[in-house]
This record gives sequence, structure tokens and C-alpha cells, in this order.
Amino acid sequence: MRISSWIRQHLAALRALLVLSAITGILYPLAVFAVAQIPGLHDKADGSLVKVGDTVVGSRLIGQSFTSADGKALVQYFQSRPSAAGSAGYDPTATAASNLGPESIVDTLDADPANVKLSLLSTVCSRSKEVGDREGVDGARPFCTEDGVGAVLSVIGPRDADGQVSHPTQVVSVNQACPAVPFLGHYKGVQVQCATPGEDYSMGRIVPIFGDASVDTPVPSDAVTASGSGLDPHISPRYADLQVARIAKARNISEDQVRQLVAAHTDGRTLGFLGEPRVNVVELNLDLDQRYPFRG
Repeated sequence: MRISSWIRQHLAALRALLVLSAITGILYPLAVFAVAQIPGLHDKADGSLVKVGDTVVGSRLIGQSFTSADGKALVQYFQSRPSAAGSAGYDPTATAASNLGPESIVDTLDADPANVKLSLLSTVCSRSKEVGDREGVDGARPFCTEDGVGAVLSVIGPRDADGQVSHPTQVVSVNQACPAVPFLGHYKGVQVQCATPGEDYSMGRIVPIFGDASVDTPVPSDAVTASGSGLDPHISPRYADLQVARIAKARNISEDQVRQLVAAHTDGRTLGFLGEPRVNVVELNLDLDQRYPFRG
């Protein structure tokens, strides 16, 4: 009886395995595939690919970098949001964020520029300066130096009960490697020094300096920070508007013509209330090339 019962149980389990395998491994995938071939869904199911003629040039769902071989922004194109996915950005096989948080404010300096690791603060500062220079606006931000790194000091000296250094013996601008001129001349009566690559200044109190830059910067946050996936093909209408003048000049067309295209590729909030309005950069640049070819 025991052997017979054991056999029945295992036969029942085997039948269940075969039936569920057929349903979930064959019938369900076939049903999903069939639904995906319905007109109106086929394009999305295949990845929302963008083609020029018979050539696939991208996807409406994945951003691209519109830069030259040396990584410089191409003046005739709208620039995408920065990406931390892969070494060159926008790598679907390496989708990821930078994983840097608000406390990432001190760079890792090295005599070899290739080994320098920027903090989140310096990354934002350098991007903001670059965008400001490219678009002809002030890219200065609070807590950033004029040369585009985090305005952070290591204040070294005896501390009081609250951890403050009231009488520092040394002050170092930790993100400005020598022979750079520190962004601040003196701090609490002590001359500020540039940082020596490889030196550890963590023994000091790390003090970010707000500076005199306005919090109302013309360079929006999506121009200097990457998305969580690193693949976002969209930018904010504010960032798109910042680039209109450069695009119009590069392509020898009016700013109104460029704004009309921006409006045509701007999506509103999902369902009318979710998220924010956004501009698809991939589709916008493709439309620009088709309507107003660049003749540089």
C-alpha cells in the first residue's frame, strides 16, 4: 500500500508538472506572441524601433549620446540626459545608476587624470559648467567652484565638544588639485591650500561652501544628473528650450521652427496626472535631420 500510494502521488505530481509546463512554457508565450502581432501593438512589441529607410537607428524607448568620437557634444543636435549605463552611456546591457548619493562630495584625486574619481557633487558641477558654456548661460550652481568642481574644504585643527574647528591650523580645497588656485582665499583667517593628489584629508572637518551662485540656475537638474536606468530617452521641456538657440544657429533656421518641432515631440503627463511633460530627444533629432539637414 505504501509503495502504491507513493507511485500515485508521484504520477500526479508528474502530470501536474507536464500540464503546467505546457501552459506556462508553450501556450502562454504563444498567446502573448499572437497578441503582440495585432496591428497597433506589433511596433511596440518589437522594441519601438526607429528606422531611416530600412536601417534601424535606435529605439524610442532608449536614449542615445549625440556626441563626436572624442565625446564632445555635437552642436547641431539636442543633447540627451547624462547616462551612467556603461562606460559610454546608454548601454542596454549595463543599465544602472551611478549609485552616488548626496554625501558624495569629495573627489578621489590622482596624479594620473585617468584615475581621478569625481564625486556626485563635482560631477554635477562639471556638467553644469559644460552645459552653461555650450548654451551661453551661467552654469554656476551653489556648492560649485568657478572651474566646475565641488566647493569643499577640509578644515584641520583641534575640535571642540560639538566637533567644530574654531581655530584651524590648515585648510585645504580638497577637490582642487595643485597647482590650481583655490576657490576661496582664506577661511577663518587661514589661507586655503590646493590639494595634493594622493593625500588623505579626512582627518579634517569636511565643509561644503554654498558660495554666491543663485539657486535658480538656468541649467535644469536633468541636464546634470542621470536617470535611474541610465536609458531615459527624454529630457524636460525646460532643458529642450535651453538648447533651441544653439540648434537654430547650427542649422541656419529660426528658433520658432525649432520650437515647433520640440512641441511636436513633447509628451504630456501620463494619463494627465502622472509624471511630468517630457521631450523625446531621439525622435526630435531624427525629425530635425529629415526636415532641416545640417550643412556644417
